[in-house]
Amino acid sequence: MTDETLGNIEARIRSAETLSEERRRELLELLGQLRREVGALPPSHQEQARSIAGFTQVSTHEATRARQNPKLLRHAIDGLRASVAEFEESHPNLVRIVNSICNTLSNLGI
Repeated sequence: MTDETLGNIEARIRSAETLSEERRRELLELLGQLRREVGALPPSHQEQARSIAGFTQVSTHEATRARQNPKLLRHAIDGLRASVAEFEESHPNLVRIVNSICNTLSNLGI
């Protein structure tokens, strides 16, 4: 499930006409880092990993829409941040990567 979600996010980033090549590369690199971190999680954390991947997918969708809705994007990003809150101490790299994704999506000029 998580691999499929991350694959969908990658496809969305690659096909988004609203992204500059620089932002596209940045998001794809961050997505690769997220994939590695999520893949390294123990099985007991897989449900939370699915939540993180889901909110990342929704945030990416909202940020790359041709007609963006800032309110929906903010809501999706807030959900993404909340979904990783419990990982802050035990998985600092995961939190750092998610925060970078959130900041990058927020900085798309919305």
